[in-house]
Amino acid sequence: MKAAIFNRFNGPLEVVSVPDPDCPRDGAVVRVEACGVCRSDWHAWTGADSDVSAPHVPGHEFAGVVEAVGPDCRRVRVGDRVTAPFILACGHCPDCVGGDPTVCNDQHVIGFSSWGAFAERIAIPRADFNLVRLPDQLGFVEAAGMGCRVTTAFRGLVDRAALQPGEWLAVHGCGGVGLSAVMIAAAIGAPVLAIDVNEEALAMARALGATKTLNATGIQDVGAAVRDLTDGGARVSIDALGITDTFHNSIRGLRKLGRHVQIGMPLGRHAEPTIPLLELVYSRQITLMGTRGIPSSRFPALLAMIESGRLDPKRLITKTIPLEEAGAALAAMNGYTGAGITVIDRF
Repeated sequence: MKAAIFNRFNGPLEVVSVPDPDCPRDGAVVRVEACGVCRSDWHAWTGADSDVSAPHVPGHEFAGVVEAVGPDCRRVRVGDRVTAPFILACGHCPDCVGGDPTVCNDQHVIGFSSWGAFAERIAIPRADFNLVRLPDQLGFVEAAGMGCRVTTAFRGLVDRAALQPGEWLAVHGCGGVGLSAVMIAAAIGAPVLAIDVNEEALAMARALGATKTLNATGIQDVGAAVRDLTDGGARVSIDALGITDTFHNSIRGLRKLGRHVQIGMPLGRHAEPTIPLLELVYSRQITLMGTRGIPSSRFPALLAMIESGRLDPKRLITKTIPLEEAGAALAAMNGYTGAGITVIDRF
């Protein structure tokens, strides 16, 4: 099969022929019809993720068709149109049984724990627990574009923060996950303030339902600006970027009893920001939440919003590319220009 592989971090992705994946006894082999290009893939490509070693095939936002199933697979069938959460859980530990497979101790992360979906085929272990059937009306490109960004934003806002209609949401960083959060919050009926330094991204946020936008370029106190624009502060705020400044801005923009959700992945010097603990505990009693991924069991709720017309993931996709352009798409993420989601749809 064809796959896009890098042999050194920050090196070129070359499309080469590699062996087809073996089908796990409890898993399935999926023919990849589309795969999103995500900043998490960029983290793998740059060597920022300790689970990844070169040579490596990235890609974790796939959608496709089941081509083979293992003898211990009971629910999944050849021909099923499927996707999966990027965190593949074991399905039987206390966390999985209790409904929290994203913190499974035996998790397998697509495109990180093993080679990913920048390829014609991918093997998915524990397929009965992890694979999700797609509605017939949802295209492969749209399903891949949902990837980790829409799903992570959905869990962060709906399951973790319990965002309610009428509650102000502040979104710090309007990349793929931030724009997904804007769209989901608008569908819920929550007013949204989108914050970024990229006018193209802010324009897309407005198109997706942001009530107000804020270009943070040159603003000394972004938190104060957020409080001014949200009638005293956001009820819920997400850091969708993962750097120290956006983390602090998110906290400072909250009102009393506000909820901060950390979605952006903090790496390097951003991994341990200072926290105004006295302010959090005493004066404003703010809640800090982490979130990562989504359980397969929560896909039906998200897909129901899409089937009803309340969400349209197609609106997030700004570019489709062949597999041969995957390397250029990753290299373009060295900066924070552009807007929307890129999907590989030609293999």
